[in-house]
Amino acid sequence: MQDLLPQRIVCLTEETTEWLYLLGQEQRIVGISGYTVRPRRAREEKPKVSAFLSAKIDKILALQPDCVFGFSDLQAEIASLLIKAGVQVTVFNQRSVDEIFSMLYQVAAMVGEAEQGLVRLQGMRAELEAIEHKAASFKRRPKVFFEEWDEPHISGIRWVSELMGIAGGDDVFPELAVQSLGKDRIIADGQNIVDRAPDIIIGSWCGKKFRPEKVAARPGWQDVPAVRTGQIFEIKSADILQPGPAALTDGVAQMHRIFSQWEALHA
Repeated sequence: MQDLLPQRIVCLTEETTEWLYLLGQEQRIVGISGYTVRPRRAREEKPKVSAFLSAKIDKILALQPDCVFGFSDLQAEIASLLIKAGVQVTVFNQRSVDEIFSMLYQVAAMVGEAEQGLVRLQGMRAELEAIEHKAASFKRRPKVFFEEWDEPHISGIRWVSELMGIAGGDDVFPELAVQSLGKDRIIADGQNIVDRAPDIIIGSWCGKKFRPEKVAARPGWQDVPAVRTGQIFEIKSADILQPGPAALTDGVAQMHRIFSQWEALHA
């Protein structure tokens, strides 16, 4: 039966790499994304064959993968080139918390670890429910602006918004969170953010270091509650913008700690 499962997997994004390592199936991975930092040792053990929007197709083909995992419509061109070269490609397009859980279960099943995967996912669900239960006791929930990019301003994607709610905060741009593409979550006029008066600002600029002092110095932002009280934080993109185990564990836990500290001061 094991011979029927993928033996040589290339992961074009980090979440499937991290998940396969958690499942003890890292020996199946033959290539990873250059952005991979979870787990750290993957960078030392596996060839880096892709960025996010580009990939070294020749290098991937030389690895002779029998399965490639990708993420989102943004990798459609990479997927197309590999498919035309005869490679099996599975591209997931998860945007919500439930879709992340579904993706993780499917990957576990594809490598023969459905039972272990289900147990681990049930544990993650239980942790989320525990966090949500603690947050339910908040006497006051903070209004939160999650900034995924700064120029232009891009607000948080759906799973971030959902995890924010579980952690005890209220997304100030919930209507944008349902938009799957970053271009549809652009806030062209920063005054719209000021007007929504977030109590907390969380930045996670995908691909570059978040600069809270730069946020605080934006013209007209001095009266934003989050700026006035110094409630500006970073959550690393690898912990929250990776739609896999990291966001469901470390990312949501970091948000809950930030919100809990705020609530203790403002209840």
